[in-house]
Amino acid sequence: MKFLPVSLGLTLFTMPIAWGQGTLRVSIRDVETGKPLIGATARLMPGNVGAAADTDGRLALPVPAPGRYALTYSSIGYQSQTDSLTLPLPGDSLVVQLVAVEGEVLEEVVVTSTRSNRSIDDIPTRIEAITGEELEEKANMRPGDIRMQLNESTGIQVQQTSAVSASATIRIQGLDGRYTQLLQDGFPLYSGFAAGLSILQIPPLNLRQIEVIKGSASTLYGGGAIAGLVNLITKRPTAERELSFMANGTTAGGLDLSGFWAQKGQKVGVTLFAARNTQQEYDPGNTGFSAIPHYERYTLNPRLYFYLTPTATLTVGAMGNWENRIGGDMRVLDGDADSQHRYFERNRSDRASSQLQFDKRFAHSILTVKNSVSYFNRTITQPGYRFAGQQVASFSEASYTHTGERAEWIGGGNLWTEQFTERGATLGRNYQYTTVGVFLQNNYRVRPWLTLETGLRGDYHNRFGFFALPRVSALFRLSEHLTSRLGGGLGYKAPTLFTEDAESVGFRNVLPINQNAAQAETSRGGNFDVNYRTTLFEVLDVSVNQLFFYTQLNHALVLDIPAVITPGAGTATYQFANADGPISSRGLETNVRIGYEDFQLYAGYSRVDTRRKYSGADRNSAVPLTAKHRVNLVGVYEQEGKFRVGLEAYYIGRKPLSTGEESPSYWLLGAMGERRWKHFSVFLNFENLLNIRQNRYESVVLPPVNQPSFREVWAPLEGLVANGGIKLFL
Repeated sequence: MKFLPVSLGLTLFTMPIAWGQGTLRVSIRDVETGKPLIGATARLMPGNVGAAADTDGRLALPVPAPGRYALTYSSIGYQSQTDSLTLPLPGDSLVVQLVAVEGEVLEEVVVTSTRSNRSIDDIPTRIEAITGEELEEKANMRPGDIRMQLNESTGIQVQQTSAVSASATIRIQGLDGRYTQLLQDGFPLYSGFAAGLSILQIPPLNLRQIEVIKGSASTLYGGGAIAGLVNLITKRPTAERELSFMANGTTAGGLDLSGFWAQKGQKVGVTLFAARNTQQEYDPGNTGFSAIPHYERYTLNPRLYFYLTPTATLTVGAMGNWENRIGGDMRVLDGDADSQHRYFERNRSDRASSQLQFDKRFAHSILTVKNSVSYFNRTITQPGYRFAGQQVASFSEASYTHTGERAEWIGGGNLWTEQFTERGATLGRNYQYTTVGVFLQNNYRVRPWLTLETGLRGDYHNRFGFFALPRVSALFRLSEHLTSRLGGGLGYKAPTLFTEDAESVGFRNVLPINQNAAQAETSRGGNFDVNYRTTLFEVLDVSVNQLFFYTQLNHALVLDIPAVITPGAGTATYQFANADGPISSRGLETNVRIGYEDFQLYAGYSRVDTRRKYSGADRNSAVPLTAKHRVNLVGVYEQEGKFRVGLEAYYIGRKPLSTGEESPSYWLLGAMGERRWKHFSVFLNFENLLNIRQNRYESVVLPPVNQPSFREVWAPLEGLVANGGIKLFL
């Protein structure tokens, strides 16, 4: 649990002390909002008499005898406080008002992934949010992209798909990366062909929050969110100017430079993010091939906020990303190629998008209209081979939210277009998709202990027809310390050739999808979790979350290798087909957080069992490269505004391989530290202290050198890497 300095505290409002019954009655509330703190505790010493607050933030304490007492009160997320007071004899009446000193509290996390700007604690849909210092800490470890933020979350795996170019994708709960929808501020900018290299090209410095929904979220955002969605929330301008810069270097030859500026005026606000990320080719195992490719990337993201009236805001933004990435034979990268040393893989990519959003707030409702247009161009070049294409996509949506005393309604419609055009090819892999969708969602507080969230979406796809996508979630407040969520829904994904398997072969000899025979992939799934939060021994803040999940994916699109040989090439041709059986993913996640003063401990365990139940593969075999068992351990000690140090340990269990074998299990250890001053800080981070590298177990690159093949990546390739840098706050 993170404690952040904000101007919140506890107030004991108008504390009538009723002595007729020898009872002290206390009302505990938030000093700024006046909101009652349900489950807050108060304890009198001596006597060790305690009680917990009810739904109105009130409690009663029996007083043993007149005298001087210490009253300690606490609430999860708030710093415990102690006040000294003298209690009069029974029968007397006295009104006392006590105000706690301003303390450090848990920042209320407001999320947008469910289309409702509500606190994460009040939403029936299970959402995980990476915020504040946790997000900043991971940004120190890898400032160039968001792999670290995602890979170290329980139940999420970043899977590398190329041994030399480091291409990677996200897997949630064991399902292929194409089943996770990646958003930025609610806009689906990274889908289809544009999903390629996406997580490698998103720097985290301008991110305010990352929201993750695990399980089907297609009802909320349409096709593609079968395994879940990741919503990247960028920073917004505030009244106080923010101007920051970061410079980071690595022992592997990486250099990251970035800057962020945000400022809000009376009528106009602005944010501007710019970054330059470079990397030298790196071969720590002396294999002759790059474990980290050479690349140079530039990112620019300006946004303007026009405050048209006190209740109307227009946001206009753009994002550009340009990268040249090349990996392969080190002699080729060093400019010393010959007939034997000639292999390389080059990725050139250009990404540009626009964002336009209008928000109009009424007394109890909000009207939102948004549009984005995105362009992605990518060229993959290998010796004797070139794949080049571009994708133009657009997303338009209008939605209306009305909030009542007990119910909230959200309805709207959207239009989604996607056009892919391959250049200089005759395979006929071009396509044009258009999807029209409408959705309606209701949140209803049935009882103080029960809130229901129901939704229904209808999508019409120009190639694959109509999809009805219902979902339902329930939030149970079983006590002031114990809550539970139960939810499920349906999902779908339109067929696409941009999958992990096709990416791993560079789309070489991958035939187009047969639009007449192919079916859309569909899913059904659900999850159930229990969350317990309490304070132990008045000093330990403890949070435990236990999640169980299940997803069944039908008509999965599988890349088969038919007995077809490309004339004159001697290379197998790949063909997509719908599997004749489902893929099932089931498992559990356990997360524990313990806070003691300035120390925080995070522990997580995931068990993921994902199986292919179709012919053409070993029926009921595990999906390759998904570890069944994984353990996350993180400890952080921090003195606010001064320094922090942290240790990490991650256990990755055995992974099934495509060969039918299993990889060894291994541990990854890391350490980090940061020293802060008013206007700058310095940081140092060590990743993979045990120097785990896959090529220490087996050869990743297989001969011949001039036309190599590569084993699938199941462990880090770069080994031990340290990075450090400086941040300026002006």
